[in-house]
Amino acid sequence: MPRPITLFTGQWADLPLKTMAAKAASFGFDGLELACWGDHFDVDRALAEDDYCTSRHEMLGQHGLATWSISSHLVGQAVCDKIDARHQAILPESVWGDGDPEGVRQRAAEAMKNTARAAAKLGVTIVNGFTGSSIWPDVYFFPPTPPEHVQAGYDDFAERWGPILDVFQQEGVRFALEVHPGEIAYDFVTAQAALDAIGNHPAFGFNFDPSHLIWQGLEPHRLIDLFPDRIFHAHMKDTKTYLDGTRSILGSHLQFGDPRRGWDFVSVGRGDVDFDAIMRSLNRAGYDGPLSVEWEDSGMDRDQGAEESCAYLRGVEVEAPMHGFEDPMQSFDESFGEDE
Repeated sequence: MPRPITLFTGQWADLPLKTMAAKAASFGFDGLELACWGDHFDVDRALAEDDYCTSRHEMLGQHGLATWSISSHLVGQAVCDKIDARHQAILPESVWGDGDPEGVRQRAAEAMKNTARAAAKLGVTIVNGFTGSSIWPDVYFFPPTPPEHVQAGYDDFAERWGPILDVFQQEGVRFALEVHPGEIAYDFVTAQAALDAIGNHPAFGFNFDPSHLIWQGLEPHRLIDLFPDRIFHAHMKDTKTYLDGTRSILGSHLQFGDPRRGWDFVSVGRGDVDFDAIMRSLNRAGYDGPLSVEWEDSGMDRDQGAEESCAYLRGVEVEAPMHGFEDPMQSFDESFGEDE
């Protein structure tokens, strides 16, 4: 059967879930990937109120929708990051507190443990998100950066996320890190390094998102081929590169949507990502979870983008074959056509 196509609600967090569900149904989606901010999924309420999770399912069900995952990118980012004033804008007050960096990191870690508990109560087995990284700011090695400095960053990740992942495992939930610049894993080599650092923890894997890999010069589907058993979830998102000799791959400190950038996110199907290759790699990996649209395009209306992304994915989805295409030629009944 085709995989369900869902819509990540992070870019619609300004709308109540009831409104968002009606929109998604009208766009043709099968379900929603609920953001743990705005009105869409409140971790604290899920743990404190007996009927909260039921109310989420009922609201989705009224529109023929379901949910397979929730996402806690914002809080997860603070677990390992070097905290500064920017984080206050994305964190709930309960996590930000007085803004003391180590206090923020510790409160974020506890909030992620609660997110695993809330996901289990909701009945989903995947939490997507970010880890943050103490060494991402050092991605360019100047001042000279010895291997010990880099290793310390992976050790910090393992120390902070190990106890979190233990709670995930206890709850029967898995954490899917979106391989993404700014995180402990942002390409293929660092994805392996993160797995090594965490001791291949069974609750740790990846939320595949091609949009963050293509502009790095990588072939996104190869992440699936390299880590087939660690692809816990899949975002469908596209990027267009504009590397014409005058624009930088590093973004030039320009905001998304600025035409001087060397790359930018675009609606699914309008960029450089080879979604056919992705579908075939997902089939080889045995992935049957959602294809979740994370829609971002600074030059397009979001409703148009969501609707056309859903339609595009239904057109490009590749169902795994039941047998080889030549099998029927080799297994036909030799008596076929003989006189009775």
